[in-house]
Amino acid sequence: MRNALKDCGTRSGTLPRKVDLLLIAGAVLAALSVLTGCTQHGAMDASEPKPVTTPDPNVFEVPNPQQFPLVEPVSRPVPEVLRVNGVVAPDVARTVHINALASGRVMDVRSRLGDDVEKGQLMVVVHSPELETAIQQYRKDQADEHLAGVALKRAQDLYAHGAMALQDLQNTENTEQKAQVDVKTDADQIRLLGGDLDHLSPTVEVRSPISGTVVDQQITSGEAVKSLDNSQSLFMVADLSRVWVLCDVYENDLGRVRLGDAAEIRLNAYPDRAFRGTIANISPVLDPATRTAKVRVELANVNHLFRPQMFAVVTFTSRRTTPKLLLPSSAILRLHDKDWVFVRVSERSFRRIQVQGGAAGPEGMQEILAGLNLGDQVVSNALEFSSAVSAE
Repeated sequence: MRNALKDCGTRSGTLPRKVDLLLIAGAVLAALSVLTGCTQHGAMDASEPKPVTTPDPNVFEVPNPQQFPLVEPVSRPVPEVLRVNGVVAPDVARTVHINALASGRVMDVRSRLGDDVEKGQLMVVVHSPELETAIQQYRKDQADEHLAGVALKRAQDLYAHGAMALQDLQNTENTEQKAQVDVKTDADQIRLLGGDLDHLSPTVEVRSPISGTVVDQQITSGEAVKSLDNSQSLFMVADLSRVWVLCDVYENDLGRVRLGDAAEIRLNAYPDRAFRGTIANISPVLDPATRTAKVRVELANVNHLFRPQMFAVVTFTSRRTTPKLLLPSSAILRLHDKDWVFVRVSERSFRRIQVQGGAAGPEGMQEILAGLNLGDQVVSNALEFSSAVSAE
């Protein structure tokens, strides 16, 4: 038996070595399979999406929130406020257009654009052939009237002595009466053309009917003046002691203005000065091109600061009030042409919220038209809070 095993071992001396090789190969294959499984499992893990948390850029946390006082918006009755553009214009009731009543040619201009004139002051002298013709006719009719008067006296004397019939006397009286009518008609025509019966002359002196300022001039020396029915004004004189400010108010805003409402006027020439007036008229007719109505403010022109055609910014304050939310102006941060506030959402967290700011209110308050509600707690100093959180 021992010999047999020995013999077998002798014949298969290489068997143990083959077994070792097989065992080693199996171990390698097992290790490779394990590594392959791990790689596939890792690839599967890498392909699965993982949740990512992105912080809200409008939410800020501060370690010491007590250093930022809070305020709440309040509701108060506030009058309606409307801001519009306007232009200064002369008071129509204090403005006159000056014309030459007779056609002719300008000989002398005594007043010019911008001059202050007194009532009755000479402004322009016009030589009028039309007036000259009327004077000639007046003198001719005066002569005829004188001759008719002499003939009437003679006829009356003859009739008194029985040397003239009654019918002839009546015809003479009729002729004299017609001559008087002609003379009166000629005199009226001369006065209508601007002439003076006491100083008959073909020159017309145009005078100012009121005291004021020459705000328009359309004539110079040597120019021809047309007749009254087809000529434009030579001058326009306005009494600027009181003026109008005419404002264009859009159709949608007409319900916010009423007669008697207060108006604050600021001129571009004097931006630091405010002038007070009231609404005197609201036009009942809209401009079809702009859909606006003219709103007129009348006010005294102290020191003549208001000049025609000046631009103005007018703020109307209604006598009616409506409840509105108000917030201190310091709590509103103006950034990128938008209004922002910081609202408390937890003990240490604050959210930046965009709001719609309105007109400035009393005591440093500002209207909030949208974005906030009653009870919201807002940082009272938005600029200081924004600087603090930006520095962290």
